[in-house]
Amino acid sequence: MTLPPPKKRLGQHFLTDHNIVRKIVAAARLGPADTALEIGPGRGILTRALCEQAGKVIAVEVDRSLEDTLRVALADTGNLDLLFGDALEFVYATLPKGTVVVANLPYVITTPLLFKLLEAHERIDRMVLMVQTEVAKRFVAKPGTKDYGILSVLTQYRAEPALAFSVSAGCFRPKPAVNSTVVTMAMRRAPAAAVENEAVFIRTVRAAFAHRRKTLANSLRDEGLLSEQIAQALAQAGIAPTVRAETLELKAFAALANELARGRGAMG
Repeated sequence: MTLPPPKKRLGQHFLTDHNIVRKIVAAARLGPADTALEIGPGRGILTRALCEQAGKVIAVEVDRSLEDTLRVALADTGNLDLLFGDALEFVYATLPKGTVVVANLPYVITTPLLFKLLEAHERIDRMVLMVQTEVAKRFVAKPGTKDYGILSVLTQYRAEPALAFSVSAGCFRPKPAVNSTVVTMAMRRAPAAAVENEAVFIRTVRAAFAHRRKTLANSLRDEGLLSEQIAQALAQAGIAPTVRAETLELKAFAALANELARGRGAMG
């Protein structure tokens, strides 16, 4: 069978290294009682390995031209539910509780897709994700470092990310221009900080990092908050208005968001 060529617009780089596949599956710790969700099965190399370990595998692929390739390659797997559609539009609330997400995430949609997965925290037990190394570093970054930002705070709020191992560009066809890293994320049973209004918390974090070079107070003001409201919330949360967002720990963001929510101002 002639394989359809990779589509640049979809950011397709197909994993070809079986050793990396074995390491990903080992990191997922799958058993016969588990349901695994794979996003972007591509040509099915990881999908087959998942089917050998999990009780059920749901694979979501956006590229319809891969359908014949996948159905032929995986014809003998009796526990695969192969779906075609955009992973950003998939209804993650339909997943069985305890689902394990194992995926080589398309780099072009990594961030919005991760936020979708984090929103489905009640359905997902853990995730093993291959992402661009630059992005992986942001997941685990600590306050005061250059990689610390929105991804760091919002990921660590819902999950416990850890760097598992690196994957060289030579493990893919075609070779990407960047290296990759596999990250494990155990979903937290409860958020890392007490947040009264999650929508306000998310908007606060986004606003705080919107202008990284500015002080926290100025960045929040530039995102539409009133100066009086900002000053009061920062004072109540015990945060100096002159600090920058990248110096704040997650719990400080939660305290600030809670004060802004109580003020019922622009963030409410």
